[in-house]
Amino acid sequence: MTHVTEHPLVQGGRSAALATACVRGGVAAGLGLGALAVLVVAAWISSPYSDGGPVGALHVAAGIWLLAHGVDLVRTDTLSGLPAPLGIVPMLLVALPVWLVHRAARDTLDPGGDGDRPRPSPGGAVAAVAGGYLLVAAAVVVYSESGPLPADLITAGLWLPAVVTGAAGAGVWTALGRPLPGRRRAAALRAAGLGLVTLLGGGAVAAAVSLAWHAGRAQASLTGLAGEWSGRVTVLLLVLALLPNMAVWGAAYGLGPGFTLGTGALATPLGLVGDPALPPFPLLAALPTEGRGTWVHWATAAAPLAAALVLGHRVGRAARSWAARDAALTALGAAWGYGAAVAVLAGAAGGPLGTGRLSAFGPVWWQAGAAAVLWGVCVGAPAALGVRAWGRRVPRSEKSRPAPVSAPGRLAAVGAAVSAAVGAVGAVVGVPAEAPPGATEGRPEATAPEAPAASEAPATSAASAAPEAAAGRGPGGPPYTDGHTGPITGSDVGPMTGPNAGPFADPGYEPYDYLPAAWEPAPPPPPPAE
Repeated sequence: MTHVTEHPLVQGGRSAALATACVRGGVAAGLGLGALAVLVVAAWISSPYSDGGPVGALHVAAGIWLLAHGVDLVRTDTLSGLPAPLGIVPMLLVALPVWLVHRAARDTLDPGGDGDRPRPSPGGAVAAVAGGYLLVAAAVVVYSESGPLPADLITAGLWLPAVVTGAAGAGVWTALGRPLPGRRRAAALRAAGLGLVTLLGGGAVAAAVSLAWHAGRAQASLTGLAGEWSGRVTVLLLVLALLPNMAVWGAAYGLGPGFTLGTGALATPLGLVGDPALPPFPLLAALPTEGRGTWVHWATAAAPLAAALVLGHRVGRAARSWAARDAALTALGAAWGYGAAVAVLAGAAGGPLGTGRLSAFGPVWWQAGAAAVLWGVCVGAPAALGVRAWGRRVPRSEKSRPAPVSAPGRLAAVGAAVSAAVGAVGAVVGVPAEAPPGATEGRPEATAPEAPAASEAPATSAASAAPEAAAGRGPGGPPYTDGHTGPITGSDVGPMTGPNAGPFADPGYEPYDYLPAAWEPAPPPPPPAE
């Protein structure tokens, strides 16, 4: 009889899961490339100057897709005939490929409705998705070499794998529930993220205000670049894709280092140094061109100031129960993370626009990152310590306010009062009472009185029996308490406090379960001895 061995690949083992993840990465690359190709072909069809044919339009789409991954392009059709680099990335275009890779990696580890299907390990998912994506990207790089915008091979080998692997890692992290490494690191990362969002928002506001102030120059640039509606729509789409770059430029301007406008020209809030080389473009009309800085330019420092305060406030709120040293170290870590993110964005938002004076254009990444770290350390760290100290304070009204009495404490006080009243009544009517343990400690033991001689024992009457009954003992008999012969008073019973201290120091006593209804009368006196 022949036994059939089931191969794990046939049954959908881990190898099949890795192959599926690789296919997902390739599909993500194809979707992004196809979406940009549709836009470029539509612009080519609507343009009255459709030179190059559809093959040229596809080459342009391939170049723009590579540019969206941080790859520098080389323009070959220049007036001088020399190739010129193009390295400014429209950051809005980056969102599409990054989101596609992120979704592919996330879906690879997400079980979905079928929880029994095999899944690769997190590292295997990142490698498989990124590998499938990079296979398609390598083919696009080879295809672009024969077009008007070939890719720079050095930047293609550096930035393309970094962007794809980072997006795939973010997708796997999302599929795992976004775990954060430790409480202090998580607080630092959240604070750095909030500070970065605040800084970019302030930079976007500053850039938008400047663009609105120079709206006339921007409109003149738009009409000068394209006279037909199709060309103007294309320019407006490019302006829309560069809006995130504009926000980063505004943030770098407010941080202090500013940005370069060509070699030898620097724009900062203090003023413009050098002769800027500005090509005609609507967004560049918002940049300062001459003169020293005024209070309007200095007001852009409000963006990094607000970002540093938000960073410190976030750390201070999370560090209310921490030591001051831990709070300060967390604020410093958040400042370094915040500065690193600003440096990456500044490097992506700038780049070369050509040769010569246009070889340096935009923020300098290390200067922007260092300035962000300084803002976070000098403003964010003290703000974090101040918020922490403010959160740990005790208001003066709470210091002078008496401590509230809980419900069990009020019941205990009522029980103690009832116990004291019952003990006093019992002492008057002659109810036996037993002192609580330790109530007679430190007190000399009472000695029993000597019994009178038989010849001296007078006849006991009812009048003499009553005082004896009131004293807590029978006539001529032993006392009701061990070792005590006198009347039972409050000092003999002892303190009656606490929730379980009843009149007889019974631990199981409950004040509302014991209410006297009637008292037994004193025992009748014995007949007189004859």
